[in-house]
Amino acid sequence: IVTGGAGFIGSAIVWALNQRDVDDILIVDELASDEKWRNLAPLKFSEYMDKGAFRRLVNAGELGEFDKADAIIHMGACSSTTEIDASYLVDNNFQYTKELARFADSNSIRFIYASSAATYGDGSNGYVDDENTIDSLRPLNMYGYSKQMFDLWARRDGMLAGIAGLKFTNVFGPNEWHKGDMRSLVCKAYDQILETGKLKLFKSHRPDYEHGEQKRDFIYVKDAVDMVLFFLDRPEINGLYNIGSGKAETWNSLAAAIFAAMELPRNIEYIDMPTQLRDKYQYHTQAAMGKIKAAGYDKSPTLLADAVKDYIVNHLASHSHLASV
Repeated sequence: IVTGGAGFIGSAIVWALNQRDVDDILIVDELASDEKWRNLAPLKFSEYMDKGAFRRLVNAGELGEFDKADAIIHMGACSSTTEIDASYLVDNNFQYTKELARFADSNSIRFIYASSAATYGDGSNGYVDDENTIDSLRPLNMYGYSKQMFDLWARRDGMLAGIAGLKFTNVFGPNEWHKGDMRSLVCKAYDQILETGKLKLFKSHRPDYEHGEQKRDFIYVKDAVDMVLFFLDRPEINGLYNIGSGKAETWNSLAAAIFAAMELPRNIEYIDMPTQLRDKYQYHTQAAMGKIKAAGYDKSPTLLADAVKDYIVNHLASHSHLASV
């Protein structure tokens, strides 16, 4: 079962499972009126179910054959860092995840869920995926706190010892077109540069960072999904784990990779950050990756420039989604 299976990371997970010739998959999502249905078209799966109907069946204990699923990979969540409806975030990111975790536990189903690096806040308490220290984390926005709420609940309930919570950093790559303002910079920049010949980046509003020198841990979606499947294959590995590159790259470096992939001269305009974002903005993220490496994951992430080039040349320029074949 893949929740959020029509979304960005969820559909990429289904794509990766298809590469393994796995297609006995129930996709759960809420298609609404955006274009994410297009992510489903190239994929192979056995069933689709609307999120609302799925939740009702889960809570009623009436999921039928799917209560014998091998795993639930729960990517279904509101991922907007600017969402201000706290009640919606609590229901969608906290209550929904609790329902599925309890269902998985009662049916002996492997449970893997998306937490977020947004739980780390400004990074003053580090980016170490240690479930014993998560009480000290202070997310900067309600999205991050809704993820933190579940991490804390799962640890307090004793459930975290039997499930895998994955703290994704800044993921980019194919199948994110539908995300609007929440698309990665690479996706937005491609259209912006084609239209105007230049890229707009936020100015720094801190004296210790030059414009465009704010840093993020960027990870290509193909690498992120490979890490997810690592946990799918190893149900004995549980707890909280970072999903990132382990490198802090500047927005200027990312911009340079974008212009290089498009074979265009670099042309950046620095603009003021909206005032409502300034107190909630992360200036530096860098996931500690020692824990997942110690668990046995030994692959190196794709270099940023190579990942950006693959995304732009093989997907954005050709309007190509991830395909199942």
